[in-house]
Amino acid sequence: MENQASELKMLMKEYGGKQHKPRIIAITSGKGGVGKTNISVNMAIAYAQIGKNVLLIDGDLGMANVNVLLNVVPQYNLLHVVNQQKRMEEIITDTEFGIKFIAGANGFSRIANLSDEELEYFISEFNTLNSFDIIIIDTAAGIANNVLQFVAAADEVFIVTTPEPTAITDAYGIIKIITTELSLNREMKLQLLVNRAHSGDEGKRIADRIINIAGQFLNYKIEYLGFIYDDPAVTTAVIRQKPFMDVMPSSKPAVCIKHIVGRVEKMDVNGFDGVSGFLKKFLQKK
Repeated sequence: MENQASELKMLMKEYGGKQHKPRIIAITSGKGGVGKTNISVNMAIAYAQIGKNVLLIDGDLGMANVNVLLNVVPQYNLLHVVNQQKRMEEIITDTEFGIKFIAGANGFSRIANLSDEELEYFISEFNTLNSFDIIIIDTAAGIANNVLQFVAAADEVFIVTTPEPTAITDAYGIIKIITTELSLNREMKLQLLVNRAHSGDEGKRIADRIINIAGQFLNYKIEYLGFIYDDPAVTTAVIRQKPFMDVMPSSKPAVCIKHIVGRVEKMDVNGFDGVSGFLKKFLQKK
């Protein structure tokens, strides 16, 4: 095990280098049905609209559905690279919305058990993603191990909740798991996003409740990222299988997403770990 860890460290160093390092954001939630995937898709498009080169990865390895919102049918997924059947560039799907997309797949976590030769191939392919400016990972909901792997490896984590009491409870639950059970050797940036709020005051009130409890019982500071209006435009766009940032760019939810992206871009961050750093942390959290 010690030899494997040393070899992994050497591989990461070899492929990491001084190269362009994208900002890697994991978007997660304590429960399903809070609009996490919709936010991931539309945030990716908002980034593309300000000139960023964006990759969206569907990290829900069991019930992947990002492709439904993007109205695309990907032929290949990450498992094809893990199995050395495809190159990374071959599994990236273009979309009509100015972003690139990679489909997740059950079995992706098998990378933790690859041989040295297989792992070297995957790392070299994964590092080709350094050309992107922003990589957004839409994780599954809940606290499954693959969710925590993505969360532990990302530069930043956005936690989505809604004003519903169960969503609030589950948001605190995943914050507690992240802050108490993950072995983090760095300062993790957790930010809270309130979806389906009826007003800015409601969004702030919900966020403050979670932030105060986390501060009191977990001694951890969560940042409030913003809110997204509860608006019929979202449902209409989903039915049309089109992101609301594309078909209703002036709607209240779209304006909220733009404000949130603008806020994220202005945040003072001490550099990013890049995809080699991401993969190293992903493999260490098993």
